[in-house]
Amino acid sequence: MYHPKLKPALLATLITLSFSVHAESSTSTLEQKLDQLQQEMTALKQQLADEKAAREKQVDNAVKVAVASAAPARADDTSIGGYGEAVYNNYRDGSVKDQADLRRFVLFFGHRFNDRLRLYSELEVEHALVESGQGELAMEQAYLEYGLTPSTNLRAGLMLMPLGFLNETHEPPTFYGVERNEVESRIIPSTWRELGFGLQGRVLDDALEYNAGIATSLDASKYSSAGSGVRGMRSEGFKAAANDLALYAGLNYRQPGWSIGTGLFSGNTAQNGVGDTSSSFLAGKDARMTLWDIHGKYSVGDLELQALYARGTLGDTLAINTAAGIAPGSGNAAPKSFYGWYGQAAYHVWKKGDMRLSPFVRYERYNTQDSVDAGYTANPLNDETVVTAGANFNLSREVVLKADWQNYKTDNKKDRFNLGVGYMF
Repeated sequence: MYHPKLKPALLATLITLSFSVHAESSTSTLEQKLDQLQQEMTALKQQLADEKAAREKQVDNAVKVAVASAAPARADDTSIGGYGEAVYNNYRDGSVKDQADLRRFVLFFGHRFNDRLRLYSELEVEHALVESGQGELAMEQAYLEYGLTPSTNLRAGLMLMPLGFLNETHEPPTFYGVERNEVESRIIPSTWRELGFGLQGRVLDDALEYNAGIATSLDASKYSSAGSGVRGMRSEGFKAAANDLALYAGLNYRQPGWSIGTGLFSGNTAQNGVGDTSSSFLAGKDARMTLWDIHGKYSVGDLELQALYARGTLGDTLAINTAAGIAPGSGNAAPKSFYGWYGQAAYHVWKKGDMRLSPFVRYERYNTQDSVDAGYTANPLNDETVVTAGANFNLSREVVLKADWQNYKTDNKKDRFNLGVGYMF
């Protein structure tokens, strides 16, 4: 039954229930939306993190590519090589010590930075070790070469002077005899290197090689012995005196079977008196040393012929003698002139692949004191004739066994039998 007083209460109840249901529904919907928003924010954070990681990886890969492109593109851009030799000297005169010696061990390091720029270097150890002033550890070469054109290179650094055969090419398999010849040791002071810069290249279809430039000169304050002549005046790139510089030049024309060449070096050696040893006697002097040579080689069949002539002059030798404390009458005076020459013949009597047996004979004539200042006397032992006869046996083009006999006409205490082994790679 309907009761009129119940109507307002019923309406209030219904309204209350309606608001309650709507509130619960709104709260549930809001929670769902907040949860959905949280999920979307989490997903967005993950997406941003993934994109950041991807960008970092992309940058890292780009850096790696850049570093890789800056590194040498090929393994052969850096090269390692070298040469070495061991010798045995048995002297005829029993008063001279027979000797076995690991004469040289040399390592070559080269690198090509790009198609134009290259580095060449050689590090040498002489006599197996360096101890108590004995033996030697030295740079034989260390220079940069830049290709200006296909036929012209600019060189700068410690370089071998372009005179004779041996000074630039002295690996044991490339020359005959256990010992290097006397002319290219005493007259041309091989291995002779100086600090400088110059141009090197080839023209005439690569047949003519040229090499010329400016370099440090010799140092007269280091002169000590007439037997070694100007050899002792080399600085070899070791804190070299550079008050006076020198000019050098070399030309070599090569054709199949023969070659001919010449070299020149000229520079003041006085160093204005402030060389390795300071001396007022050398200040303002023009102790110019000029050395030149001409050399040639000819091959026909199994026969090889080779010859060289070298001559040098030295100025202001009176000042050099005074600075060195060499008194008049001494036989150790600095030479005003010096010279040497040799002729050599070799024949390949047996060949099999790269193996070959090649007897040879060499005749040398040299004088490290061809003329001296008035009042000084040249030592007759420095005017020498040497005959060397022996054979090279190549196990390959890079490895050689050697044996020879040397006869010295003037100083026969040097007569000796030599054995040697050498290699290059």
